[in-house]
Amino acid sequence: MTALTTERTTTIVGLGAGAAGIAVLWAAGVSFPVAVPPGIVILVAAALLVGLVRHPWSAGVGACVALFVIVGFLASPTGIDNLTGEDGALVALGQAIEVVGVVAAVVAGILTVRAERAQPAASAGRARTGP
Repeated sequence: MTALTTERTTTIVGLGAGAAGIAVLWAAGVSFPVAVPPGIVILVAAALLVGLVRHPWSAGVGACVALFVIVGFLASPTGIDNLTGEDGALVALGQAIEVVGVVAAVVAGILTVRAERAQPAASAGRARTGP
């Protein structure tokens, strides 16, 4: 199995940070529709997928999941209020961790897909050139 690239590792860490941010929100008393916030489960599952499945599409899935969380944050009536600290410093910290993590995961996921899709073509070109 190949080593993790910096971009792929950053995608995984960003997804994990997003999940950690949601956990902080949960610990701070933010209510969620079910007992365990689904965002934690979804982001951890995406991080595992990106880490265990070494194909460009898996990093793309991680980026899409993170983008979905960003859209949810922007669509939420409390998302921006949480970030500005209207509900306390711990809520603002959790929201900031979540947002920074998922934004990093989107960017790194896209870079991972680009780098890994270009890699086979580059190595195939090297394989054909010879003496």
